[in-house]
Amino acid sequence: MPGPDSSRPLGPASLPRAFDAHARSYDRLVAANPRYHDHLRLSARRMGLARGSGLRLLDVGCGTGASTAALLDAVPGAQVVGVDASAEMLAQARRKNWPPGVQFVHSRLEDLDRAGVTGPFDGILAAYLVRNLADPDAGLRAMHDLLRPGAPLAVHEYSARDSLRSRMVWDAVCWGVIIPMGRLRSGSGDLYRYLWRSVRAFDGVRSVAERMGRAGFIDIRTQTVTGWQTHIVHTFLGRRPAGPDPSPGAADELADLETPPVGTPSVD
Repeated sequence: MPGPDSSRPLGPASLPRAFDAHARSYDRLVAANPRYHDHLRLSARRMGLARGSGLRLLDVGCGTGASTAALLDAVPGAQVVGVDASAEMLAQARRKNWPPGVQFVHSRLEDLDRAGVTGPFDGILAAYLVRNLADPDAGLRAMHDLLRPGAPLAVHEYSARDSLRSRMVWDAVCWGVIIPMGRLRSGSGDLYRYLWRSVRAFDGVRSVAERMGRAGFIDIRTQTVTGWQTHIVHTFLGRRPAGPDPSPGAADELADLETPPVGTPSVD
């Protein structure tokens, strides 16, 4: 295993600048990741949103727009607000062809109100975001408050802490493929070393679900994906209660976690 980074480690405050530096090569790198876009589309479909125009959706941490495209694939005609803290990642997103009703806003999740992004939304997709927040609990509470009562949140995220096998696969893929390829495509491996390190340090599956419960979400469940990412990438699903918010005690009661057999992710 390679030793510690010689450069100053990246963190939540410096990540937007790091993504700015890697924005031009980012799409080419993720295109080499088997099923990257398929898994985003799977998480968007798992939200169970009704098809048809009129829905207002939030894609928080939209990056170059891959998750925005996944939402539109699941709900054609939806109005989607894509938000990201990296100006250059958004610049790449805006260069693509989008239907009417899609807009991109430069903002951190914590500053959405000041950026003019307010609820209610009919659904929120947060792909590869929660792990990168300075305060994940506050971020989940903010997303809860932006949702219309009864509306779903899908957190599409890495979580490998609960499984030794998952951690071993993650280490091998990062140091054998992702970090060298990132360095080759962009001239620097800093962002991809951070990716490895942040996933290693992030919550296990049950801990993510518990965070969502504390933030007020109900009907919490999780499902994994296919390929080498099985039990490494997950869709964490929850919804804002349709009626009055539950008491703090009720928020701690988790639904059974539903992880399908390897290779057979279910779509509800």
